Amino acid sequence: MGTLRVPDVVPSPTQDSERLRKAFQGWGTDEKAIIWVLGHRTASQRRKIRDTYQQLYNESLIDRLQSELSGDFRKAVILWTLDPPERDANLAREALKSKRKGVDHLKVIVEMACAASPHHLMAVRQAYCSLYDCSLEEDITSNVTPPVRKLLVGLVSSYRYDREVVEEIVAKSEASKLRDAIERKQLDDDDLVWILSTRNVFQLRATFERYRETYGNPIDEHIKRCGTGNLESILRIVVWCIGSPEKHFAEVVRASIVGFGTDEDSLTRAIVTRAEIDMVKIKEEYFKVNKTTLDYAVIDDTSGDYKDFLITLLGEKM
Repeated sequence: MGTLRVPDVVPSPTQDSERLRKAFQGWGTDEKAIIWVLGHRTASQRRKIRDTYQQLYNESLIDRLQSELSGDFRKAVILWTLDPPERDANLAREALKSKRKGVDHLKVIVEMACAASPHHLMAVRQAYCSLYDCSLEEDITSNVTPPVRKLLVGLVSSYRYDREVVEEIVAKSEASKLRDAIERKQLDDDDLVWILSTRNVFQLRATFERYRETYGNPIDEHIKRCGTGNLESILRIVVWCIGSPEKHFAEVVRASIVGFGTDEDSLTRAIVTRAEIDMVKIKEEYFKVNKTTLDYAVIDDTSGDYKDFLITLLGEKM
């Protein structure tokens, strides 16, 4: 369940476009009006606003937001205003072209492959091709080194069955195959990659539970014992995103605000991508683990219009 709050009576796309246009004019930009309109509309409503704004004023709403806003606030608002598949394609492209070391920046690809619906992943792949004239798989192959490459290509290439179908015999058998690969420390094993890439999430959760019951510990703990390399790190994120997305995203938020400085990109991604999906569960998980509310953590670690926008998406009362 998401935290986005939409008015009982939603203004028409024309009315919203007119209010946004007014916010852009005059002395300075009316950021509060932008937050009020875009921060309280669903993805389909935002799409209609973008189309209507283009028709009324013959200019792109995204381009206007780009010129009117700045900093982390601008990035958050633009990511939110984009269609979700286009947004995630942009995030994937940014991650794949990143020069950062390690694999933390590749979390977004695991998230869209393992914590989103198969239909959404397909739409992201289509958007990626349209935007960048190549496939997501091609860019992963060009920009990610083995053995992480093999796993990521497998994850984004598959189309999982999206209904709750579980076969206990399969869960027991495939838990054994996963255990064998982990014991051999062959984490790019063909069976392991195939199982994690193709099985529906309900089947995989049953497999992870059989693994825990049979071998005494959760599968992610045994993966961690294999080492601290990039593949081990990515595999653990895969397991978390499949087994309990709310735990993964609660940790993304926590990690983005602890220590010196804030990782605004990760914080923005977690809130913008999950506000319409499961942010209620993420907030519950965050409180259970950290003994403080996610809202308070965001308020304490951000400021200005950026803070106001994130808190709006987290369900601030209208």
